[in-house]
Amino acid sequence: MRFGSVIPVTYNCLMCGRYVRRSDKQRIAEHFHVHGPSLPEFGPSWNVAPQTFQPIVRLDRDTGEREVVLTRWGLIPFWSNDEKIGLRTINAKAETITTTPAFREAFKYRRCLVPADAFYEWQKLDAKTRQPFAIAMKDGRPYAFAGVWEKWKDRAARADLLTFAVITTDPNEVVQPMHDRMPVIIPERDYDRWLQPGNPERPPVDLLRPYYASKMIAWKVGNAVGNVRNDSPELIEPASDVPKEANEGGEDSPASLFP
Repeated sequence: MRFGSVIPVTYNCLMCGRYVRRSDKQRIAEHFHVHGPSLPEFGPSWNVAPQTFQPIVRLDRDTGEREVVLTRWGLIPFWSNDEKIGLRTINAKAETITTTPAFREAFKYRRCLVPADAFYEWQKLDAKTRQPFAIAMKDGRPYAFAGVWEKWKDRAARADLLTFAVITTDPNEVVQPMHDRMPVIIPERDYDRWLQPGNPERPPVDLLRPYYASKMIAWKVGNAVGNVRNDSPELIEPASDVPKEANEGGEDSPASLFP
């Protein structure tokens, strides 16, 4: 597997295994107060999948200012001899991140924010059927998953590869009907505390908790999201069997969040 390759697999059994980033680089720069001289080129994605390159927000080592960099989803520890470990490390559990070898050093020294506008989860209906849902903020604003990043040296290619993982925790009341995990979402007021290195022996573990259910909304979407090759705004439209009154006319409705 070489840099930039995408594995054509359905990731509908992972948490968090798929998300939406409809915000372009200008909106991300505004929301995360990034004032660097330039930003990498990237467009929106309605079906972000593991092994793709995505923007994260971290602190510039030299200036201490926030910067946006493109990294591949699926963390490869700096000590690993095989990049295939990144297939299994898209998520880090909050409960064990301080002790798991693949993540503990990154959690101490290399925390990041992963910009998102929604994430997908699949509710198991029976042995063969799963219903996908989209989960977003009621106000439609972008938000940030708690993440960790690493720089891994590919000796064969003689190049460095930046990778990241999303931290997960117990679900809140919105996500619980779909899955027993949800991504950790960092409140905007805590962005600085999450990114600042501080004391590496006392990382901000108190932020690794479920986000406020009262601020989130979930709705059914179509099965097309299950294929990583599909990537269009239609993926987050409410499924056809959702009652009309749940789709329109209210500030909390999916239609008002993603016009």
